[in-house]
Amino acid sequence: MTKPLVAILSGAGISTDSGIPDYRGPNGLWRKDPEAEKLVTYEYYMGDPGIRRRSWRMRRDNRALRAEPNAAHRAVAELERSGVPVRVITQNVDGLHQLGGMPARKVLELHGTARQVVCTDCHARGPMEDALARVEAGEDDPRCLECGGILKSATVMFGERLDPVVVGEALAISKACQVFIAVGSSLQVQPAAGLAGVAADHGARLVIVNAEPTPYDDRADEVIREPIGTALPKLLHRLITESGTPG
Repeated sequence: MTKPLVAILSGAGISTDSGIPDYRGPNGLWRKDPEAEKLVTYEYYMGDPGIRRRSWRMRRDNRALRAEPNAAHRAVAELERSGVPVRVITQNVDGLHQLGGMPARKVLELHGTARQVVCTDCHARGPMEDALARVEAGEDDPRCLECGGILKSATVMFGERLDPVVVGEALAISKACQVFIAVGSSLQVQPAAGLAGVAADHGARLVIVNAEPTPYDDRADEVIREPIGTALPKLLHRLITESGTPG
């Protein structure tokens, strides 16, 4: 019996149990501090040293890099270990799917990763931890050690293009999967949101797990409003049982 390919699109809501606030929810970061959006906007970041210094302070104080995977991340990894083919497409930059046990090659990070830095000139990459250690040591705007260029988080800032290769892979997975689960995503940010529609158009069973209504709820085969930390493990365990794999 061929096991169905399961695509999981994860948004900020999957990581809130790990202590990482979402951006657009009722208590989201952008609602609390609209100015914070400038810190992750490419034009402001590149053009204003003051914005860069504030950004580095924000990264230094950011709990995301100290966060631990929660029950939902672990449940996704458990599904993969059970033998069900799984691909994760994530809007998150926290790396918690990989820390939770998902093989990195099976995780597509649409918006990049906060665990690395990249030079805007020579494109050299390195660990975020190393750059933050330099900030702790007194550098308020650390530069690239290779060429002296401006360093930024290896995340896709507002005003930057998503990696077309990653987007292409996400699209191919969405077309090929038999089950598409959107979890913790408002499904309002394109192109990620549109993947749910692509999957449904190609015959996938669409399941949405999210606290707030989404624009794709009326296309879903199942909408789950329960807390993600309990709802997702329950749903994925059901998939393991349905696929005939011992869980």
